[in-house]
Amino acid sequence: MAFNNSTVNSGGENYSDEHCERLFDEITFSGASFILIFILSIIGNCLLLYVLFLYEKLKNVTNLFVLNLAFSDLMIAVALPFWAFYWLQDDWVFGNFACKLVTAADIGGLYSNVILLTAMTVDRFITVVLHNMPRNQEKRWKFAGFSCAAAWIISISVSVYAATNVSVKTLWFGRSWCVRKYNNDKAFYLAVSVLFFVLLAIIVFCYSAILKTVLQASNRRKHRTVVVVLCIVAAFIICWVPQNVVDIILYFFGPKGCYAWQHLIIALSICQVLAYSHCCMNPFLYLLSEKWRRHLLELFSCKKVRRIRDKERTTTTCINQKVAFISQSSAVVFEPTCS
Repeated sequence: MAFNNSTVNSGGENYSDEHCERLFDEITFSGASFILIFILSIIGNCLLLYVLFLYEKLKNVTNLFVLNLAFSDLMIAVALPFWAFYWLQDDWVFGNFACKLVTAADIGGLYSNVILLTAMTVDRFITVVLHNMPRNQEKRWKFAGFSCAAAWIISISVSVYAATNVSVKTLWFGRSWCVRKYNNDKAFYLAVSVLFFVLLAIIVFCYSAILKTVLQASNRRKHRTVVVVLCIVAAFIICWVPQNVVDIILYFFGPKGCYAWQHLIIALSICQVLAYSHCCMNPFLYLLSEKWRRHLLELFSCKKVRRIRDKERTTTTCINQKVAFISQSSAVVFEPTCS
């Protein structure tokens, strides 16, 4: 969830930029970054979904995970214009309901992302590392469907609980903030953090085994497939782990004085931009796959449209030829064969 720069509430102490000098302009930095990420994410993920439905049509399990990850990224992206305006204006003007809804989209997108990536990694682990085991395609699809359903159920449950713990707080100088109750139910935030790092440990373990297996194999095509998924997982780790670490520091320790507050604000600003940038990375990471590059090039070069027009033109020509030959002879009819 985007964090308002004006105050840090921890242990009953408030430190605000009204009392502490800013070390850099985190307001402009975060607001402009959120807008840019929003634009790239909407374009990239919508294009990804279009290509997925146009060319792939969920032909394999990986595409099912890709579909759900795209929707998860879009959930995070739709919240960014609200956070951008919030940062730039230092005032929440959208009301209490929007505060809860945007928070729910944020948290739901994050945890559906990590659960889906864990399931995708386990699927790749079974396919690559345990390839000698008897495999049933129907069971694999059931696992993928169950994993996606579980990801959304768990993430929505967590997001609803988180949304109940945020509200709009109006301060004496007229500004409103959409803030979390940092000291409310620390056990919940601890459980959520533990869930994140447990799933992260599973991802790291599975991919360590996958890399070991791939390095011993000679199938280049399998290498490329694994590299794409590995890059997706690596991007998630790089983007989201720093944010979760800073959140833990904020929840359980908090700043002690202006010096700590200043550096916490800098860390939060950078980590949040890094975290949110993840929702626009996946479409670009898929370009590492030769198949996705081919689909994208075909889409933009309109080859599919040209093929359809050529086929229609060929069919029309064949029909005209057929009619011409029939009219020339009523005894012997020669009908050209058209493919």
